[in-house]
Amino acid sequence: MTTGPDEPPRRGLDRGLALLVAGAFFMEILDGTVIAPAAPHIAEDLGIAPVAVNVAITAYVLTLAVLIPISGWLADRFGARTVFTVAILLFTVASAGCALAVTLPMLVGTRVLQGVGGAMMVPVGRLVVLRTTAKTDLVRAIAFLTWPALVAPVLAPALGGVLSTYASWRWIFVINVPLGLVALVLARRLVPDVRAHTPARLDVRGFTLTAVGVAALVVGLESVGAATPDPVVAAVSLLVAAAALGTAVAHLLRSPRPLVDLRVLRVATYRVTALGGSMFRAVITAIPFLLPLFLQLGFGWTAAEAGLVVIALFVGNIAIKPVTTPLMRRLGIRTVMLGAVLASAGCLVGIAFVQDSTPLPLLLGLLLLSGIFRSVGFTAYNSVAFADVDRARMTGANTLLSTLQELGAGLGVAVGALLARLGEGLTGATPPAAPFRVAFLVLAVLLLGPVVDGIRLPRDAGDEVTGRA
Repeated sequence: MTTGPDEPPRRGLDRGLALLVAGAFFMEILDGTVIAPAAPHIAEDLGIAPVAVNVAITAYVLTLAVLIPISGWLADRFGARTVFTVAILLFTVASAGCALAVTLPMLVGTRVLQGVGGAMMVPVGRLVVLRTTAKTDLVRAIAFLTWPALVAPVLAPALGGVLSTYASWRWIFVINVPLGLVALVLARRLVPDVRAHTPARLDVRGFTLTAVGVAALVVGLESVGAATPDPVVAAVSLLVAAAALGTAVAHLLRSPRPLVDLRVLRVATYRVTALGGSMFRAVITAIPFLLPLFLQLGFGWTAAEAGLVVIALFVGNIAIKPVTTPLMRRLGIRTVMLGAVLASAGCLVGIAFVQDSTPLPLLLGLLLLSGIFRSVGFTAYNSVAFADVDRARMTGANTLLSTLQELGAGLGVAVGALLARLGEGLTGATPPAAPFRVAFLVLAVLLLGPVVDGIRLPRDAGDEVTGRA
C-alpha cells in the first residue's frame, strides 16, 4: 500500500479508537451466531420450518467471507474513515430491516446487507488500529481487538435464547440500532482518514476467483454440516471451491498487484497465525456450539441450564486477560501459544469424558480452564501475527488474515456439526452423548496441526511487540 501525506504516523495506543473497533467486531461476530438458538421462534413467527432459518445464518457468513478480500482496496481507494462509517450505517440499517422482516426472503436479504456492512466494518477498523499504533503498543492494541472473538460466540447462545424466549427474536437485531448510531458518531471523531495516496487498480480477476472459491467452500461445508445433507450440492460446491481457489492462488502469486498478497505468508510469525491460528479458531469456535447440544441431547438438560453453563467459558476468557500480556513477556509468545493449544486439546478430551453424574463444580472448573486457554491462545496468535510484517504490506496482510479468521470462525460450527453426525454413524447414537464425545475427541486431535505449526517458530518470535528482553 502506498501511503499518502494524510496518513497519521504510528503513535501510542488510541484506546477510544481500539474500543470502537472492538465494539464493531463484537456486533459482527455476535450477529453471526445469535439467531441459531432463536431459530424455532423465528420459524414459528414466519411460518416456516426451523431448519430453513439456517439459510439466514449462511447468507450472513457467506457475504462476510466473499467481501472481506475487497475491504483493503476500498480503504485505499475511498479512505478508512469513509468506508468504516458507511459500513456501520449499512449494518445498522440492515439490523433494523432484520427486526422488521415478515418473510424468510426478507430476512435473508437484510442479513446479506448486514454481511456487506460487517465485511467492511471490522477489517478496515482493525487496519486503522494496526497502521497507527507503534509496535511497542501492538500487544495492548491486539488485546482490545481480541476480546470480541472471545466473548461474542459464548454470549450469543444465551442472549439469543433469553431474548427470543422472554421478549421477541426481533430484539436480537433491535439492540444493534442504538449501538450503531453511537458508533456512527464516534467513528467521525475517532477514525483517522488512512488511505493510499495513489491506490492500485482493483484486481478484478483475483477478486472474482477468490469470491467464487470462498462462496463455494462455505456452501459446500454448510451443506455437509446441515441437518439433512445434500451430497450433490456439497460435492459440486467443494469441487468448484477447489478449482476456483487453486486458480486464485496461482493468479495471486503471479500478479504484480494482487488483491491479496499471498507472499506475506513467507513471514513465519504471520503464517503461524494465518494457518495454524485459523485452525485453532475453528476448533475452539465449535465448542460453544457443540456443548449445549451435548448437555441437552446427551443428558437431558434444559436449554436454559445448558446455556448458563457455557457462561463458564466467558468467565475464563475474562479472568485471564490481565495476566496474558505479562505471561507472554516473561515466557515468550511461542511458549505461551503452544501451552494454550496443548491445554485446549486436554480440555476437549476432558469434556468428551464428562458424564451425567459429573459434579457440577467439576464441569464448571473444566469449562473455566477451557475459557482461560481459549483466551490465551487467541491473544498469543493475534499478538504475533503482525510482529514482522512491513508497514507497506499491512493492508494485504490484514485483509488475508481477516478472511481466513472469518472462514475459521464461520466454518467451525459446520465442522462441529459434521463431526457429531460422523460420531452418530460410528456409535449408532447409543448412548445419546456418544456422538458428541467422538466430536470432541476428533477436535482435540485436529489441534495437533497448530502445535506442529507453532513448534517451527523461533523461540524469540514476537519479542519486539511484547518487549521481552
